[in-house]
Amino acid sequence: MSDPLIVKICGIRTPALLDAAIDAGADIVGFMHFERSPRHVDLETLQELISAARGRIETCVVLVNPDNSSVMEIAALSPDWIQLHGPETPHRVEAIRDEAGIAIMKAIGISTAEDVAHVADFADIADRILLDAKAPKGADRAGGNGVPFDWSLLKALDPGLPFMLSGGLTPETVGEAIRAVRPMAVDVSSGVETAPGVKDAALIRAFIDKARAAHG
Repeated sequence: MSDPLIVKICGIRTPALLDAAIDAGADIVGFMHFERSPRHVDLETLQELISAARGRIETCVVLVNPDNSSVMEIAALSPDWIQLHGPETPHRVEAIRDEAGIAIMKAIGISTAEDVAHVADFADIADRILLDAKAPKGADRAGGNGVPFDWSLLKALDPGLPFMLSGGLTPETVGEAIRAVRPMAVDVSSGVETAPGVKDAALIRAFIDKARAAHG
């Protein structure tokens, strides 16, 4: 019997959508704290959302190459996870983890075999690895670009390394992705939106239902 699939809904911005994700059976909700993202939430809103989620669902705050003061501001809110979604080095990931005292999810952009080879550098440092489509050249944000990567590249990964899969997943494609690469978790943001940053409760539910059915 395989472990239950973990489903993360990222880019939640309102209490109503937090409730929708919980009601639909999500395991983790992600909040973007990155001003260039259409899903950005400020510190005050973050605090409200994390408080509303506490005891109901795991929370994750997404940061992109944060400085030490940003890390400590987020650590003070006590989310379950901090997701690092920038060009952070293994050394920097380790330093943030030690400083924040919070579990770290490290997102790694994948577009080539070389990117896959670098995943091992973070395997013993991050608490969880999230494999995402690498942002196109010149993109002004690190994720949520709605584009999948070539999943066959992941055949080169250490088969004993559990990972989360992200990047262009939708209710229509998540089942195929799960059957193809057997991730421990899937993560979606733009794939359950009707416009950038605008989540849809019905799409969230459809995504989770399709993911669970494929994993079963």
